[in-house]
Amino acid sequence: MSRISLHPRLDNGYRYEEVSNFSGGTLKCLCENNPVEVAIKAQIMYNHACGCSKCWKPEGAIFSLVAVVGKENVKVLNNEDKLQIVDESAVIQRYACKDCGAHLFGRIENKDHAFYGLDFVHTELSNEKGWSAPEFAAFVSSVIETGTPASKMSEVRNTLHDVGLPTYDCLSPELMDLLAIKTAKLKGTYRD
Repeated sequence: MSRISLHPRLDNGYRYEEVSNFSGGTLKCLCENNPVEVAIKAQIMYNHACGCSKCWKPEGAIFSLVAVVGKENVKVLNNEDKLQIVDESAVIQRYACKDCGAHLFGRIENKDHAFYGLDFVHTELSNEKGWSAPEFAAFVSSVIETGTPASKMSEVRNTLHDVGLPTYDCLSPELMDLLAIKTAKLKGTYRD
């Protein structure tokens, strides 16, 4: 069995114990003093390991852990003045702490985007137990763009499979369907 370091919560056997009535928790940036704190007031959906070059990853990790939740369930509690958008031209407006660089959430402002109304959140920045477990790995090949040797990709995929995550070089089929449905609706070609 091949083992390559993916992310501390995946490598160290972090146990996800989803709780049926789990109502969220608090994300905190990495600052020891005056951290940015963001409340997530619902259970997350589509939790996944993401290898894209835009997502924030903890030091030494080649994947992030990111999920979505309705934007109405995301509220900055403390130190909002420390947040900045990483790349204002990106589809997902990623809000990061100016001091430590950790991304806390990302928001899509384009009302025509299939994921409008959903915020991307990094529950890896929460100490609460009860979040939904990662379901898949997305944008796996993209880890090559961030420095993982191409010769290690078989090892990366084997390790992801070993921890129970199907691998995709895009999003999961269900999320890709949502993108295609939105596009078809905008073009007037959608049929149920």
